[in-house]
Amino acid sequence: MPRNLYKVQKLISKKRGKLDALHENSRDSKRLQRASARNDKLARAAAATLKARQVHVDRVSFFQECLKDIPGNLCLMDLAELVEKYIHRDASDIEQLQRERRKGRPPSKREEAIGQRTVGEEKEFMTGFWMPDLIQDEVRTKLLAWNGIWSSLSTIKFIRFTRDGAMRPSTFPPTGLS
Repeated sequence: MPRNLYKVQKLISKKRGKLDALHENSRDSKRLQRASARNDKLARAAAATLKARQVHVDRVSFFQECLKDIPGNLCLMDLAELVEKYIHRDASDIEQLQRERRKGRPPSKREEAIGQRTVGEEKEFMTGFWMPDLIQDEVRTKLLAWNGIWSSLSTIKFIRFTRDGAMRPSTFPPTGLS
């Protein structure tokens, strides 16, 4: 049985001639409904996957942009500064939102979301912040040549970097504390 909505429509139209001449509760009508529901479900799953991946793509693209500004080799202190810069990248937005808020009013949803994300990234930095291994020259050259696509990140080596300077290898895509 065809899985695709287009294929189902094509088969039914070959059989009947017109799709709009279907009875409401006919087998062909139900087939079209199932195929449409399947397409919707697949589209929602694909959108959720893209949204989940976008967080990691944004993180790697931030380090790519920072790497363009740094000409030489990086030490552990430079890595820690880059991670701190990444974690507090929206500090000016939070300050502006706090200034705009009237006294005694609760924080806006955007302010809460940025604050929660910052707290989560701080915790991740304590246990091991997932990032490209910018110490290695090979990784830096690959990162500078990276085209911004999720699937091409598999060629880059990643690490977990902690606040105290410890580094351990990590996997791509990031799962838990790998």
